[in-house]
Formats: sequence, structure tokens, C-alpha cells
Amino acid sequence: MSDDLTRLANGVLWPGFFGTTAPEWLLAELRDGLAGVVYFGQNMGEGLAELSASIRRANPDALIGIDEEGGNVTRLESATGSTLPGAAQLGAVDDVDATRASAAELARRVAAVGADVVLGPVADVNTDPRNPVIGVRSFGDDPALVARHVRAAVEGLQSGAVAACVKHFPGHGDTHLDSHHALPETTLDVDEIERVHLEPFRAAVADGVDTVMTAHIVVPAWGDEPATLNSRVLGMLRGWGFDGVIISDALDMAAIRETVGIGGGAAKALAAGVDLLCIGNPTNLGDAARADQDHRDLLEARDGIVAALRDGSLTRARVQEAAARVRALAETLRARAARAEAPRGFDAADVVARAVTGASAEADVLAVVDARRRSSLAVDSASAHVVEVLAGDGHRSRVDVARADTAEQDAALDAAVAAPGLTVILLDRPDADAAQRALVDRAAERDPAAVVVNVGLPARHPLALPVVEVGAASRIGAQEARRRLTGDSTSPAFRHPATPDGFSEAG
Repeated sequence: MSDDLTRLANGVLWPGFFGTTAPEWLLAELRDGLAGVVYFGQNMGEGLAELSASIRRANPDALIGIDEEGGNVTRLESATGSTLPGAAQLGAVDDVDATRASAAELARRVAAVGADVVLGPVADVNTDPRNPVIGVRSFGDDPALVARHVRAAVEGLQSGAVAACVKHFPGHGDTHLDSHHALPETTLDVDEIERVHLEPFRAAVADGVDTVMTAHIVVPAWGDEPATLNSRVLGMLRGWGFDGVIISDALDMAAIRETVGIGGGAAKALAAGVDLLCIGNPTNLGDAARADQDHRDLLEARDGIVAALRDGSLTRARVQEAAARVRALAETLRARAARAEAPRGFDAADVVARAVTGASAEADVLAVVDARRRSSLAVDSASAHVVEVLAGDGHRSRVDVARADTAEQDAALDAAVAAPGLTVILLDRPDADAAQRALVDRAAERDPAAVVVNVGLPARHPLALPVVEVGAASRIGAQEARRRLTGDSTSPAFRHPATPDGFSEAG
């Protein structure tokens, strides 16, 4: 049996974990008041609904979060690729009814597996085209457009049995560093932050969003601490009248782990005003992760909180306040689940077809060179399902332009040009990555009839080949790109494989 301080700390901790069943340590912590869990790709399996049920048997108040956005970021469909539009696609279509309906369908899928907190929508205004971590996860670079689609997404999600979580406050859209790997600092003046980057968050708060996730970014004008640890930044939310749950971005990200540490970050975040501490995904350490990394990270966070409570740097009243907000959200979600209605049918393929623009062709076969950047901890940019769906039975090859020398890149181009069919260069950063643009130039010299398929932000500068602008590295986006280039939507690549709990493509 834990002591009083341990149980108090448990009430604000939200860990990830290994496996498709709940480990015994996790069930024990849940019985001792752990706030809940966050699902990531490694937790997906056919028994996901039963996993959720086992968590709730251990703690009926447990919040089960899932890092699910549609488009580039999916956990439910991590094995096959998302079959819902991504934010950039929805922003390009600019139909708030479609955004609302897509979010309602996402809420249905999440509730069907027993989860109840969706870590989305992204409310960041992506004003830096170099941004390595937001990009097409944002609805766009215009604050008014982003705000109206954030509001629609929140309404759609919370019309179901789940909570929405707008992220990453106060805005991660003007950074060119990834906080999974470093501590970004924005150089914008405060007027621009307030005018551009805060607008979607204000809109979400005004519309009654349940939760807000913090960003591990530093705004020098507001202090030296990242927003997650900065009471001045988080106090703005309360000043707007927000009384919901403030959730930290993952404490295992390098911006926290490699600066103040998970334990120190947990205590400082609570003191600054965070209510629920997302500890993160234990797979993020890759080969460096120990077999019990999930439990180790939880204990490190909890030990940091308990130590701060004992030395007085964190007050008991602050943790009690945070835990009370978490419990209140659980009660709200139970009531919402009791009255939630199933959403009307949503035609995801139609919305994505409206979003995808540019070149078209009538090729019989596609020969694809996949030159996208490597996947990051947050975004599976180079996921294999995109190129598999796009290429179908045709030639496909992978070349990492950041690592491969010119000779290796040229060999991949030569093989694609020599293969039957239309040569396709698959990119995701044509404006921000000179090596991707240079590859297109050399492809055009070899085959002037080749095309580019871009799953990243739209190319603002002309490329040497025609471009299909997709706006998401997703299964459904790759399907539409292939349809535009071949007219074929009946090949085996288009028969969507099974997803958790039998979800269908159109929902």
C-alpha cells in the first residue's frame, strides 16, 4: 500500500506503457489512484477494447488518452496508415462541416476502443515552412482559418464521448526545432504571438474545450522556462477563463528529459499550473529503452513530485487542485458517454479528393522513388504504407537524400526510369529541403514526363516536374494520389486492411 503522498502524486500522472495488455505494475498503480494511461502505436491490437476495460476495472476514473490526429499522426491505424483526412487537407478544403464530421468520426473510433481523451486537434499556426514537427499537422498558416477549424474539430470530438485536447500551447508553429530532440525558442515578438499564434487557442477555450496541451518551447519575453514549466504562460489560460485540464506535452521528450529531467520537470510543471502530466512513450528511446522503461519513467516522475512536496517547493494544495480537475473530467466524460449519439456517415475519401490538387495522368503502372525525410518521434513521415499504396505492384525504392550520396541517389533514379510505368518522386519537404529539390531536377533530366507526389506542405517554389499536392502522409492520401495518376481505385492496394475493432475506411 502506498503512502499518502504517493497516492496524491498518482492522481496527476499519465504514463505510456509497453505492450497490448496492461502490465501488472500498471494495474497496481491504477488501483492506487493513477490518473490513467496514454495509448501509442505499440499498444494497438485486436484486444484494444478489452485492454481499456481492464484499465477501467483497475480504476473506474482512469482517463485513457490516445495520440490520434488523422493524416500523418495515427495510432489506431499505425500499422496501415490513416483513413481520415489530415489537418492540412481539411484546411485546404476549408469546409468546417467536413472538419466537424471528420472529428466526430474520429471520436466514434476512439470511443469504440474505450479511450476517451483525444490528443488533438493541433491548434498551432504553422508559419515556419521549415517546421520539422508540425507542418501538415496544422490546418494552415492563417490564424483565422486555423481558429475556425480548431473550433469545428473540438465541436466534432466533444459531440461524441471523448474530450478534445488542443495543442501545443502557446503555439509550436513558428519553430524550426523539434522539441522531441531539443528545446526550441521562438524569436517572435509578443504582439505577433498574441495576434497569430494564440488566436486558435482562445477560440477553443471560448468554445469549451476540455483540455489544453502545453508546448516545450521558450518565449524569451515571458521568461527562460519552456511553456510547460512557466506559470506566466499557463496563467494566461486561466486568465481567459479556462477551468479545464492543462496537460503537459510528454515529459520524456528531450526538451525536458535532457534539461531538468522527468522528475524535476514533473514537479516544476505542476507548480507552474499543469494538471495532468503526460509522461510519454517509452519506445521513444529506441534501442536505449530498457525492458521496464515505462515503469522507470513513471517512478522518476512520481519521485520528483513526492520530493518536491516534501521539501516544500510544490504545495499539497496545488496537486490536490490538479487531481480534482482530472477527476472532474472523468465525471464529465462518463456523463457525455451516456448521452452521445453515433455520428452520421462520413465520406473521408470525398474530402481527401477535394484536398488533393495538381498533376494528373493515365499511367498503367507507377515506379516510385521515395525520397521523404526519415520519420521522427512524433510523425511517421516515411511510413512504408504510403509508398506501398502509391506504387501498388510497380517498382518502388527508398533513398534518404540526407544520407545517401549523389551516386546512390542517381542509381535509384536510373532504376525507376528504367522500370515500366510513370516515374514518380515522392517528397515531403520540397521547399525546406534543397536535396529533395535537387533530386527532382536530376529526375527531370532523365525523364521529363516524370511527376512529383508531395505529401508535405504545398510547394511554394516551382519544381522542375509537375506536382500532385497531397497534404498528408496517409493511406487515404496515397490512394487519392494513385487514383489521379492511374485512374485506378480498385487495385489490391486500395482494399483497406483490417484496423482495430473492424473500422472501415469511410466510417
